[in-house]
Amino acid sequence: MINTFKQALAAKQPQIGLWLGLASSYSAEVVAGAGFHWLLIDGEHAPNDVRSVLGQLQAIAPYASQPVVRPPWNDAVIIKQLLDTGAQTLLIPMIQNAEDARNAVKACHYPPRGIRGVGSALARASRWNRVPNYLQQADDEMCVLVQIETREGVANLDEILAVEGVDGVFIGPADLSADMGYMGNPAHPEVQATIDRCIEKILAANKAPGILMANEAQAQRYLQRGALFVAVGVDTTLLARSAEALAARFTSSLSQSTDGQQSVY
Repeated sequence: MINTFKQALAAKQPQIGLWLGLASSYSAEVVAGAGFHWLLIDGEHAPNDVRSVLGQLQAIAPYASQPVVRPPWNDAVIIKQLLDTGAQTLLIPMIQNAEDARNAVKACHYPPRGIRGVGSALARASRWNRVPNYLQQADDEMCVLVQIETREGVANLDEILAVEGVDGVFIGPADLSADMGYMGNPAHPEVQATIDRCIEKILAANKAPGILMANEAQAQRYLQRGALFVAVGVDTTLLARSAEALAARFTSSLSQSTDGQQSVY
């Protein structure tokens, strides 16, 4: 029942993560033993559904890495299903204002605090009611991370941070840079300055700032600025680039498809 990822963020211990987009329990287990503190199972942009998320949660469970699940949207129905499969930490995308944040928090908690439906007899989360007092304890172990990725979200950051039950705020650099007019260039000085201001505000509110950045120098920079949960790579990118590099050593057919200095992923 204990959410060690939530405990680490509360203790201001930086957590290094990896993004999972392959939608495979087998590959999730491969990286679960690699040493990352957390692994993000992506339901927004990867071809995941509740069943494939469940398989990855089961594959990761024996290892020290903690799973974080991103639902496709801030949808109470999907969130309810993900929580019942055993997810305790959710990263909820496209939070634009305080109302969005309040809805996310409500979806993750049982009444009277929230609106999560009670179905623990059917739920892996409670081990089918084998966890004593699950219904009374579950709320305290929920970690709600909200994602801001637009100028509107940035403008409303103060009110989002004031919402009780928000444990951390994740800054989405790819979408934010696109919304600011710098598509594919999260390293643009204006984008960087905006992210830095957001990290400062999140820390000042005693919440945990987070970000995804595959560029190692930039990832280190965010950690130095105080980001507490930082994903430093993506499984699809690791596979694609390493496969391309291996092929290139034996062929001359490789054309570089991404700018590693600019890419978030």
